[in-house]
Amino acid sequence: MYHLYILKCADGTLYTGITVDLKRRMMEHNSSARGAKYTRGRRPVTLVFSKKFRTRSAASVAESRIKKLSRREKLAVVKKYGSMDLK
Repeated sequence: MYHLYILKCADGTLYTGITVDLKRRMMEHNSSARGAKYTRGRRPVTLVFSKKFRTRSAASVAESRIKKLSRREKLAVVKKYGSMDLK
């Protein structure tokens, strides 16, 4: 199972990615050199959205679509499908 996820960084920016182990990936983003270069300087990050996909291909297509959205559109997706702590 693959997870598409959106993170809110400490500076308020959003980061989108995919993974097979969401819990491990969150730990990497928050405390490891294995986290994305983008999030390393913006810790801590919080999970604000995730969705499961059966295949990597489907997750990658969805990730690509999300990454093309504006910040406002991404926030609308998070709000509609499961916001956790966005203002």
